[in-house]
Amino acid sequence: MSKIKSIQAIQVLDSRGYPTVACKVATEAHSAISMVPSGASTGSKEALELRDNNNEYCGKGVAKAVDNINSKIKNAIIGMDCSQQFKIDDILIELDGTTTKSELGANSILAVSIAVMKLAAKTKHIELFQYVNDLFNINFSSEIQMSLPVPMLNIINGGEHANNNIDIQEFMIIPNGAESFSESIRWSVEIYQALKTNLKVLSYPTTVGDEGGFAPNLNSNQEALDHIMRAIEDVTLKPGVDVSIALDCAASEFYSDGMYKLKAEKKSYSSTEFTSYLTSLVKSYPILSIEDGMDENDLKGWKFLTKELGQKCQLVGDDLFVTNVNELKEGIENNVANSILIKFNQVGTIKETFETFLLAKNNNIKTIISHRSGETEDTTISDISVGLCAEQIKTGAPARSDRTSKYNRLLFIESENQSLDYANKIFN
Repeated sequence: MSKIKSIQAIQVLDSRGYPTVACKVATEAHSAISMVPSGASTGSKEALELRDNNNEYCGKGVAKAVDNINSKIKNAIIGMDCSQQFKIDDILIELDGTTTKSELGANSILAVSIAVMKLAAKTKHIELFQYVNDLFNINFSSEIQMSLPVPMLNIINGGEHANNNIDIQEFMIIPNGAESFSESIRWSVEIYQALKTNLKVLSYPTTVGDEGGFAPNLNSNQEALDHIMRAIEDVTLKPGVDVSIALDCAASEFYSDGMYKLKAEKKSYSSTEFTSYLTSLVKSYPILSIEDGMDENDLKGWKFLTKELGQKCQLVGDDLFVTNVNELKEGIENNVANSILIKFNQVGTIKETFETFLLAKNNNIKTIISHRSGETEDTTISDISVGLCAEQIKTGAPARSDRTSKYNRLLFIESENQSLDYANKIFN
């Protein structure tokens, strides 16, 4: 047994310069540290991130969440075997006692859950991605293999992730024609730098948004897509063959009074009209994936969108599903979307994250392991994407260490594990 000897949490800073929770869990011989991400565009059904709402750190402090770890949670799990991940997660869930993690805070619970998993991998002297795979397969009597995910890189930021006038939140590239993860990163960096050069030539600022993508003021969403198409072609790659495009509409952010209101374009659309708008983009550009194309509560709109585009591209539920088993079950029953974004801070524990992932796998729902807009240098999601054989990973632009740390971790995993498959076949 590897008993947990100590637990300590502190406030550290995320990529937006606000506090988040870091937790160190240790046995006699080993220790592991986790840092929890934070979202800006959040679904209403996400587990609660506990903030202090006082005069410190602009109200964004997490001292309450830190104190919950250093008192209540510490007292509950000290002395337990760190390899008992699901049992520890159950204790954390029961200790909180709410459906939204509002008593202890999802950020405090998740910090401990991640740190325990990382610690157990160290005590077993194996890589975290291998431990993730073992943990999943043993607990769910599964036999999933490991593979390197296809990256989705956010290179133009809008919406809640940037201080500009673009309504769609993320314009991403998918290097789906690459033969390896390292090649996909090289292509993506070249496209990103070509985009930067082109924006400079046109006198657009090349400042970046929360996730490292450029954040220029543009006249329309189509203009953003045109810039990306040109950047792909400028590095002698073929749009739609070598590299395709993904969108995160984050439609809940511009949905009100039953209408989708694109302020930049001064247009409003009903659900069916916005579906037609997205359909026109898919016809005009090599768009393979659309995330949150409808508001999280617009079930009628989601059904229509899925009917119209579900066979043509990947329709991803983020705010729609919030990494929650019950929300995903409802989505499957209603036949809406065909893919899910997996963000462990939306639900609060590794166990619950794995349960949602299992349900998706068992129902042929594609999975995308995702970062948040407020990130840290913690690279756990990279190992999870490999260990769970997720088809894709979404973790921002190839810029800023809060994003590149995830890609760099995957590059190391690839270089040291040549037998791992690369999942680009999912789009081909």
